[in-house]
Amino acid sequence: MAHLLTKETYVYSMSAKNEPALCVESGEKIVVETYDCFLNQIESEKTAYHAIDWNQINPATGPVYVEGAEPGDILKVEIKEIELDQEGTMVTGPKLGVLGNEITDFSIKKIQIENGMAAFNENIHFPLRPMIGVIGVAPHEGEVNCGTPGEHGGNMDTTLITEGATLYFPVFHEGALFSLGDVHASMGDGEVCVSGVEIPAKVTVVLNVIKEQTIHTPVVENQDGFAFIVSKPTLDEAAEGAVKEMVHYLAKRSGLPVSDVTMLLSAAGDVQVSQIVDPLRTARMFVPKSIVHQLGIKEIF
Repeated sequence: MAHLLTKETYVYSMSAKNEPALCVESGEKIVVETYDCFLNQIESEKTAYHAIDWNQINPATGPVYVEGAEPGDILKVEIKEIELDQEGTMVTGPKLGVLGNEITDFSIKKIQIENGMAAFNENIHFPLRPMIGVIGVAPHEGEVNCGTPGEHGGNMDTTLITEGATLYFPVFHEGALFSLGDVHASMGDGEVCVSGVEIPAKVTVVLNVIKEQTIHTPVVENQDGFAFIVSKPTLDEAAEGAVKEMVHYLAKRSGLPVSDVTMLLSAAGDVQVSQIVDPLRTARMFVPKSIVHQLGIKEIF
């Protein structure tokens, strides 16, 4: 039977100072309710910019204390199901997103969700791509706003973080202190307008502690492959960081020299953009499972 963590228990920053909302054993299942990234404040397309409390953005439900998780461990997070609400919200405007220096008016679009499709307007409908924008653990030091990504996870806005995926996070504090929020019904790589289709949701996850292994930055795995996710002040730094994490991981696990692994990634791997609108930029280095298996690696961790 799964534990239920209601959306009323949330934080605006990830920190070891946050009191746990729930304590679970390793291997237990949790159903996590979430607000949308606006704390459900935007009720209609007529909501004014100044009617929104912009200090109440990106709430993450949690944190969850996982028994047995200790600094240096890995927290494994299996995303079993993402259940979406019936209506999503998008916004853009001045100082928001890539075109924030060109767009002069704040605008809101309500997106109806029906039969696996999102209705952008009367003429444009597209398939849902549910994913989680904010997910992670308490950072190594201090408090990190839920709108900012980092080594602990946070607002990575990575489209691979979806139903059926597994994430791995470095554990920095006892219990890991896991939280999630900012679910999207759909979001493209980059999240260029500063929002995906923001939506309340219920997310079912299973949390497991992995001992005797460690990582420096989050990893996401799906049936096709896996990726190291890195967030840095610039996209160039994030991309380079993700490549280096993957190279050293594969070299260590396969026994191949760094030069061979680097050539292999250049031929068969992909550097992918996660988001370019948050306080830090996020990129990932993705490698297909077929390559991983040929390197003799049966399990990522």
